[in-house]
Amino acid sequence: MTSFAELNALPAEQLSNLNELGYLTMTPVQAAALPAILAGKDVRAQAKTGSGKTAAFGLGLLQRIDAKQFNTQSLVLCPTRELADQVANELRRLARYIPNIKILTLCGGVPFSIQRDSLNHAAHIIVATPGRLLDHLKRQTVNLDALQTLVLDEADRMLDMGFFDAIDEVIANAPAERQTLLFSATWPEAITAISQRIQHDPLTIEINSVDELPAVEQQFYEVSRNGKIDLLQKLLSRDQPASCVVFCNTKKDCQEVFDALNDSHQSVLALHGDMEQRDRDQTLVRFANGSSRVLVATDVASRGLDIKALEMVINYELSWDPEVHVHRIGRTARAGESGLAISLCAPGEAQRANVLEEMLNMKLNWLPVPTGLQITPLEATMATLCIDGGKKAKMRAGDILGALTGDVGLDGADIGKIVLHPMHAYVAVKQSVAASAWKKLQQGKIKGKTVKARLLK
Repeated sequence: MTSFAELNALPAEQLSNLNELGYLTMTPVQAAALPAILAGKDVRAQAKTGSGKTAAFGLGLLQRIDAKQFNTQSLVLCPTRELADQVANELRRLARYIPNIKILTLCGGVPFSIQRDSLNHAAHIIVATPGRLLDHLKRQTVNLDALQTLVLDEADRMLDMGFFDAIDEVIANAPAERQTLLFSATWPEAITAISQRIQHDPLTIEINSVDELPAVEQQFYEVSRNGKIDLLQKLLSRDQPASCVVFCNTKKDCQEVFDALNDSHQSVLALHGDMEQRDRDQTLVRFANGSSRVLVATDVASRGLDIKALEMVINYELSWDPEVHVHRIGRTARAGESGLAISLCAPGEAQRANVLEEMLNMKLNWLPVPTGLQITPLEATMATLCIDGGKKAKMRAGDILGALTGDVGLDGADIGKIVLHPMHAYVAVKQSVAASAWKKLQQGKIKGKTVKARLLK
């Protein structure tokens, strides 16, 4: 079964919507999971990011929503705000054919009062991080009595981040009679134990075979620990990627690599768990809109990173878990595109390389360390303007575009992505006009109101 129409359970309006979205055939995880999900059964699935799992559980839970009943009928728990935003946006796209459906994200980093006000009319679907949802349950601003479907997305990362006590409390507030769907990129024993505790006779699906590996060229270089920074810089200079994520195993390494690249005037940002939520949001927006070409990140912090055309991934250090390695390199080569994944391996990481080779059932592509390369800084083509006032101020992308091409005098070709958050709007503009655009915007208006703007650096 490869066609959504073959399921015989989706309405014609949804099939038309899927066709408009470009969802022409089901991915392996969708084909394996959707029949059981649509039948109301519990499912636990091992599938990595980019496998189509959001549509798999999204199509299922949408079929059970009664938009005329203003109560919370589905709940999706995610480990990070970034992933929650990504999931909520995908659900909204899938739900376009359902009038008056309300989908709400509840995550940290947003004032509790704003979320409380949004909950005066209950959302049909809530996408949340466990900690913030628990806050709402304790303050009785969320009621799960009518919950029909509970989804745990990226369950392995929620386990890594210590969220399962919070999840147990959430489940204690949910009806015992419900559908529970559990998705995880990896499958540690603890996930199996959790599944056995919270699910009823689940269908188990594993979509993680070697055949499912993305079309990524992998290169491995043996280099001393002290030589990694220099080699990293030279490889970036050689390949000149438009976008590259450098994965580090620890926050300490993440900061050290960022500092070294920044000192060399590379276009670089860092993403790790010690950052404030606002700084994390700005970092993700700036990297996604082309205002930075290199992002140095830890694995947990990078969950939810949704970059459509990531050219390169560099493993500054091999992960201890070969499945995490597969997850990392799968960030590139999305949607049929080719990609490059480079791994820098110190002699002390040889055992990890051996385990990886055995798991992938392939001979690793070891290359000699290149010589004679000069370090050339990578420069971003875009910069980001941060404007006070976002969705809560009823600001729209068209309002911002009109102001920039009108009063500010920018050419439409100088403007890139416009991203609206609850309290701020982020606008990518070409570096060559960024400073003048910022100054003129300070003197102009959007929707007739004077606005405050900053040029992020």
